[in-house]
Amino acid sequence: MIIKNVNLETVCGITSDLPENDKPEIAFAGKSNVGKSSLINSLMNRKSLARTSSSPGKTQTINYYNINDALYFVDLPGYGYAKTAEVVREKWGKMVERYLMNSKQLKVIFLLIDIRHEPSQNDKNMYEWILYHGFIPVIVATKMDKLNRSQIAKHLKMIKESIRAGKETKIFPFSSLTKQGRDEIWAFIEDVCGMTEPEIQDN
Repeated sequence: MIIKNVNLETVCGITSDLPENDKPEIAFAGKSNVGKSSLINSLMNRKSLARTSSSPGKTQTINYYNINDALYFVDLPGYGYAKTAEVVREKWGKMVERYLMNSKQLKVIFLLIDIRHEPSQNDKNMYEWILYHGFIPVIVATKMDKLNRSQIAKHLKMIKESIRAGKETKIFPFSSLTKQGRDEIWAFIEDVCGMTEPEIQDN
């Protein structure tokens, strides 16, 4: 997709009403510091529109980015930060669950997992939670530039086995540094949303 216009259109807190959009929504979930903002910025061809909180676990909003007035990226707040108070984690869960249950335009959920490490219990719980709500998560294995090329296949297999992913679960290795995987992820998004533009505008 050629990115012409991107803007942060809606920010929803714990008590906010979720917008009733009429365009496809692509959601992004992952633990704090997994590289979610970097992935979203890379896909949008922006350097810092999606910002990382200075304190992990502090961002507690759902952010809607309007892409070309054709679809939305929905950035869900990061989970699993150890120092986050339990009451905040409970509110986060309710907010995300409300989104998963009520969005009428949600087409796919990308679940980000650090390719270097075995998925945490929070990652496994999130995978199961998304399945429970009727979606099959698409895994994005971030930070692939931190591994040697020969290690990538082994680590992708480790992730799929650890979360007990079914054969239908797709997994994309990705690096925000080299942009490897960006084209493949965009091609998948376009297919899911019924779009036909194959090109991505380079920076």
